Formats: sequence, C-alpha cells, structure tokens
Amino acid sequence: MAQEEKITLQTDTGEAVDFYVLEETRINGMNYLLVTDSEDEDEDGECYILKDVSRQEDSEAVYEFVENDDEMDYLFRIFTELMEDMDVELQK
Repeated sequence: MAQEEKITLQTDTGEAVDFYVLEETRINGMNYLLVTDSEDEDEDGECYILKDVSRQEDSEAVYEFVENDDEMDYLFRIFTELMEDMDVELQK
C-alpha cells in the first residue's frame, strides 16, 4: 500500500499535524477521507474519518473530524468495503 497523499491540519493551538490519506469517497455530494497518523505502512496507526466542509470561496480545503456516531458507523462500513482488497485492517 502506497501512501500517496499527505495532508496537514492545524490544531486549535496552531500546531501542524500530518495525516496520510488511505482512501477517499464521495457520498451524497460530500467528500470524505480515511486518514492515518502513521507514515510507515508496517506500523499500526490511528485512523480518522475527515469530512470536507470547504465552501466554494475557500482557497484551501477545510476538513473536520466526523464525530457523529451514526455517520461514523455508516462511513466505517463504506471504507471497510472499499479497503477489503488492501492489506489494511480497520477496527473501531
């Protein structure tokens, strides 16, 4: 599995945090990313689902963490299906 894309998010305190995109999908007009905090594919990392909440006038993409339990469960199932042929094990 190749880590093709890295995104950097700013925390509330201004700290830059890197995430590596594992998969992306578009559902009901909304873009979602499955990202990990581990650059090394042989190392276990935490996975997160990000939602693109950018507006048309935004010059850069704006992402927020999916925190709604129902939305998270639904997206977890979708990403699990999308990644079933890759060497990635997703756990809640």
